[in-house]
This record gives sequence, structure tokens and C-alpha cells, in this order.
Amino acid sequence: MPTRDERDEAFRAFVRTSSASLGRTAWFLTGDAGIAQDLVQEAYAKTYASWSRVRGEDAVAYARRILVNTNIDRWRRRHGEVPLADVDAPVDADPESDVDERDRMARALNHLPRQQRAVVVLRYADDLSEQQVAAALGISVGTVKSAASRGLAVLRALPDWELEGELR
Repeated sequence: MPTRDERDEAFRAFVRTSSASLGRTAWFLTGDAGIAQDLVQEAYAKTYASWSRVRGEDAVAYARRILVNTNIDRWRRRHGEVPLADVDAPVDADPESDVDERDRMARALNHLPRQQRAVVVLRYADDLSEQQVAAALGISVGTVKSAASRGLAVLRALPDWELEGELR
């Protein structure tokens, strides 16, 4: 049985390797950097509380599931979705930058209902399989397929939105 120091070091290593992925997922789900950081921190706190039961290879999926569920709980507490801040504000930055692309994606995702947004983010931004998305959200694979299809249809219909890669 590992000592507390060994468990803590394993958790710190997990945080170092997963923070970018979980942060990106949280940001795409919320469109707000502050809320996204709070979600990631809450997911880490809940993951740490269960760390002795979490298997190393499943740790990111476990934390991602907590992150998504925490975000759903946040929506429920507020009786609906929170609109993204400044979604209509013009973007004056270079359109080739990563920041502008993420902003553009968040603006587009704001047009989707929460479940479709979660499915599209997990399926295409996090590159999870349909089965993994279904497990993360606690829904059926068929629901993942239909939500992804409908979500992509909404994104394709947006003016000036060019879908790239797998989203076509």
C-alpha cells in the first residue's frame, strides 16, 4: 500500500499531465475562463478525495466525468444555462491565433443546448469515442450519435462558420 506522500506525488503528476486537457474541456463547456478554472479545481478536489480508488489509466476519464457532472450541477443550480460573456463582442486579434480559434469555437458552441455542446466538445475537441462520451455523460451511444449529428448540423448552419477536420 503506497504511503500518503507517494499518493500525493502520483496525484501531482496526474494534475501536471491532465490540466491542459481538462482546462480545454471546461473552457469549451462554459466559454468562461474563470468558471472553467473553478470547474477544473473542483474536479481535482473531488478526484483527490477518491484518489485511492482511481486507477491510473482511468484517472483522466474519471476527472473528466466529474468535471462534466459538476458543470451540469452548476446549470441546474441556476435553472438553465449561463450565457457566455461578451459573445457578441468583436474580436480584434489576429484570426490565425489559437486564442481566436478557441473564441470562435466557444461562440459557435454557445448556439448548442448543453447536452449537444457536451457531446460535441467531448467527441471532437477531446477526441473521445462515442462509447467514451456515453460513459462520461451517463447516456446511451445512440443519444451521443444523435446529439453529435444535431449539434454539428447547427454548427454547419451558422454563418461564416467553416468546419474543419472531423467536424465536416
